[in-house]
Amino acid sequence: QVQLVESGGGLVQAGGSLRLSCVASGRPFSNYAMAWFRQAPGKEREFVSARSTSGDSTIYADSVKGRFTISGDDAKNTVYLQMNSLMAEDTAVYYCAANTLYYSRNSQAYRYWGQGTQVTVSS
Repeated sequence: QVQLVESGGGLVQAGGSLRLSCVASGRPFSNYAMAWFRQAPGKEREFVSARSTSGDSTIYADSVKGRFTISGDDAKNTVYLQMNSLMAEDTAVYYCAANTLYYSRNSQAYRYWGQGTQVTVSS
């Protein structure tokens, strides 16, 4: 069993930056592929970024590529999402997810989920 707790969300102006954190407890962090998803009001949950178990490989949604960066700190059991050049359309609840096998853009591949953290970007 793995517990995921996100933090770092908030209100920011367009063009600003935020860094989200997701702390994992339970099994060793290095066993998991980690991902970030987001869900805006009235929309389906969508993939944002993912990181392989080793951290050597990362993937991004086209909508955030070049603006967002996923990273991890194994010693702190934490994965981060650095978000720069934020836009109003980035407003959503951001969720951290973990999977023991592989990373994927498909939310159904992830077994463990955090509660989410709200990001609001004002234009």
